[in-house]
Amino acid sequence: MMQGILLVDKEAGMTSRKVDNLLQKRFLTKKVGHLGTLDPFATGLLIVAVGKATKCLPFLDSSSKTYEAELLLGSKTSTGDLEGEEILRKDPRIHEKQEIEETLSSFLGESTQIPPMSSAIKVDGVALYKLAHKGQEIERKPRKIVISSIRLLSQEGPRIRFEAEVSSGTYLRTLGEDIAERLGEVGHLVSLRRTKIGSVDVRKAKRIAEVSEGDLLSPLPFITLPKIEATEKQSEAVKNGKAMILDSHESEVCLFFQEEALAVYAKGEDGLYRSKRGLF
Repeated sequence: MMQGILLVDKEAGMTSRKVDNLLQKRFLTKKVGHLGTLDPFATGLLIVAVGKATKCLPFLDSSSKTYEAELLLGSKTSTGDLEGEEILRKDPRIHEKQEIEETLSSFLGESTQIPPMSSAIKVDGVALYKLAHKGQEIERKPRKIVISSIRLLSQEGPRIRFEAEVSSGTYLRTLGEDIAERLGEVGHLVSLRRTKIGSVDVRKAKRIAEVSEGDLLSPLPFITLPKIEATEKQSEAVKNGKAMILDSHESEVCLFFQEEALAVYAKGEDGLYRSKRGLF
């Protein structure tokens, strides 16, 4: 069975699930999943797992993501992007470059963000966007986010292009609206491109039409957990799900591997390491 990690450069107008479906047909397997959903209007890096590599998805590094976005001032939409209906229009004033740069910098660090109703977050088992389609709006709890870096790329009239490195779970559409509000304006995103997930760069990715079997990569380098190269004896024990005794200096959670990822083990209160997830 074919298995591995694919780096896909998703095009606009396509859902992340559509990418999975196309790859299911191409590789003749139902086992396809992705890390970090992109909105249909967004482009850029999508890390996709095929075959048994899908077991590795929860252990890939997605703690930070980098985006390039274009914010249009003067128009607020129901979704925070160009796919929603315009709900408010306000002629924007002229903003100096320094004011924009200072406003962007004010978002640096840890803060909270209220997820948009057009998100896939589930409340009582129902995705928020499904409620939004019915015209419903419910109270959402603020979520902690971290913006590690943010900088102005260009400015042309009411259009502001910026780059931001953010923690997982940060909504760039909401960030765009918040930037506009802090400038005393309304606004929405007209483009969004994910350029990095962790240290993985979109420049290593291919468009869905270009992806082939030869592009499948071992998931091992993408797993950022501390790694232990298993001996033959350990490998047999790991494959049988047996508890392990490891040196006290080993991390609380670690990955056993040989030529491929074998299993993630976690330390219990009794000091024994037990299998958390088999990956073979």
